[in-house]
Amino acid sequence: MRYQGYAARIEYSDDDGLFIGHIAGIRDVIGFHGESVSELRGAFEEAVDDYLATCEKLGREPQRPVSH
Repeated sequence: MRYQGYAARIEYSDDDGLFIGHIAGIRDVIGFHGESVSELRGAFEEAVDDYLATCEKLGREPQRPVSH
């Protein structure tokens, strides 16, 4: 799953019945979750948008994923 140049690392938690994701390739820890793939995608996009908005508000350059 990708959005605005960021990729998601996703796992499924049987205990919680949720997909749990984190933005991959950056040091900042940004997590999101959803009960379905469509809910997870929406949460991922919202997390990226919130991260970029927070960085802008703080006057900080957002981290970009490491390219290989």
